[in-house]
Amino acid sequence: MTRRQAEDALAAAGRAPDGRFPLYEAALSCALHEDSARDADAARRLVDEAQERLRRRLVGERPDDALGEALGGDLQLKGDLLTPHDPANADLIAVCDRRRGLSIALGLIYLEAGRRAGLTLAGVDFPGHFLLRVETGEGPVALDPFSGGAVVMPSELTRRALSAGLMPGVGDRLDALMAPAGDRQIVLRLQSLIFARAMRAGDHEGAERAALRRGLIDPGDPCPWLDVATAREAQGRLTGALEALHQAKTLSGLAAGPAEWASLRVRRRLN
Repeated sequence: MTRRQAEDALAAAGRAPDGRFPLYEAALSCALHEDSARDADAARRLVDEAQERLRRRLVGERPDDALGEALGGDLQLKGDLLTPHDPANADLIAVCDRRRGLSIALGLIYLEAGRRAGLTLAGVDFPGHFLLRVETGEGPVALDPFSGGAVVMPSELTRRALSAGLMPGVGDRLDALMAPAGDRQIVLRLQSLIFARAMRAGDHEGAERAALRRGLIDPGDPCPWLDVATAREAQGRLTGALEALHQAKTLSGLAAGPAEWASLRVRRRLN
């Protein structure tokens, strides 16, 4: 797949309704857009293997136990504790190859394999740390893919919520802490994380690509185009930055706002 083909695939995903958003394939297209000289088949085979192992375990195990044992135990999918800031930890193809990565990237594998095996499984957009929500006969259970699919008890969820700065009233509400995230939002969160890390590292071209992917996946949102403009401006590509700001302004439908002020800032640099 070429980078252009990856962009076409992401644009198609962006047009899909939320209920049919192709979570795993969209995330693979993001990885191929970043580095198109790779083959995604190994990442697809890993999910096939995870699904098969999970099906066998589900015969005699609870859904939450089966997920952790099959993916965290059998396949050794865990968080990268030694090099957590390595860009490979946020790249789905690299994560499948290394069996190590960020919680949200690992969670994509859990979600795809679990759903194929018939489980009701969702991502949880938990502050600072992506979690999974699996429905069981006793109610929803939170799993941490970074910790090999370990169960996160309600008391620990509350502690993490308070540590992340949530108000005590919210921290005590399990329904709010475990609210399912939409599949599109999961991929967008991963690309936002990649954008932020690339900007901090001074990789403005990589940041631009991550922001562009967000714009393709969520074509009605002007915010990704503001980030595209920021990354292009950092590269000295002021005309391209203005084009991105015009796109943001068009999508926002506002006569003035963040995009307008940013446009004025870039125009002053051009003059």
